[in-house]
Amino acid sequence: MSGSKKFVAAVVLGTLVSFQAFAAADTALNASGRAAIVQTLVTKMNANYIEPAVAERVGTAIARKNAEGGYASAATTQAFSTALAKDLRELSGDLHFGTAVYEGLRERSANPELPSRAKTDEWRDQTARRGYDIEKIERLPGNVGYIELRGFGGPEYVGAAYTAAMSLMAGTDALILDLRRNGGGSPASVAYLMSHFFPLGDERHLIDMYDRPTGLTRQFWTVKTVAQRYDKPVYVLTSARTFSAGEDFSYGIQAQKRGTVVGETTGGGSNPVSWYNLGQDIIVSIPTARTTNVVTKTNWEHVGVKPDIAVPAAQALQAAHVAILRNLVSSAKEGSERKELQRVLAMAEKGESEKPVYTLRGEP
Repeated sequence: MSGSKKFVAAVVLGTLVSFQAFAAADTALNASGRAAIVQTLVTKMNANYIEPAVAERVGTAIARKNAEGGYASAATTQAFSTALAKDLRELSGDLHFGTAVYEGLRERSANPELPSRAKTDEWRDQTARRGYDIEKIERLPGNVGYIELRGFGGPEYVGAAYTAAMSLMAGTDALILDLRRNGGGSPASVAYLMSHFFPLGDERHLIDMYDRPTGLTRQFWTVKTVAQRYDKPVYVLTSARTFSAGEDFSYGIQAQKRGTVVGETTGGGSNPVSWYNLGQDIIVSIPTARTTNVVTKTNWEHVGVKPDIAVPAAQALQAAHVAILRNLVSSAKEGSERKELQRVLAMAEKGESEKPVYTLRGEP
């Protein structure tokens, strides 16, 4: 990735970075202000959107709507930002389009500098306060590991936490990764997490990412220096809300035949974005790149990741747990271990869970 793109990648592919800390105040916006923003938007889309023909069609439609007074009721920056985001997504069908009201964005084309240390420290602090988006770590009955991951922050922030989480799962007989509420993030972090599921020293090409503004293609590989490895079965839970980098992981683990996807078809967003300043503190995320999985030679844009075991998202955890336990029962030797697994399986199939028993110290 070129130096001029480093800041953009840190912000746009890490969709978990909160803009709230740097949001601009909502201010009044008149017709001339809206017209200037629309003109800038059209120019930015035509120059950068990954699908030029779609950019021209969408830009023309938005410019026409504005000229006809269709945005007259959007009298503030926040209202106009919201209206533009809705139309961009609906007209293009690309759910990676988005807008925000944000002060002081430095575009790569205008200023290639990295973000200030204050903002970097703020993002690092936000990521830590969210627990690195690791919502839950648990050992389920039958010695099945469970990790719920809500997003993929930048690898410099989350990499160590991923490895620590995987170290806790090292002794389990199978692992469930819950991405049902994962809205996306950094493809570099996807590659870092996926590195844990291949043999030590394995260096595997996962995806290519072509960027239209620069004409460059960046490759993403597993990281062979990751020390913690996991060689047991892996199940990934998905929902219609699983999006972007969450889909990247689900699609990749499926394409590499390293895991089983359970749940719903995902949202269908594979085009990474860059943020651009439209003026009046309104910024827009424009999908500027195309992801290609090296195994399938395509991606999940518009179609989503189709699960290996299709069930409603609310039932995905139970379905994955039951599938794992059935496999463990079938491979277990006769005896107490097999009987215990059969007991746990029977409860899981009924959707029952064991209630904890509390005793005083020294009691049986």
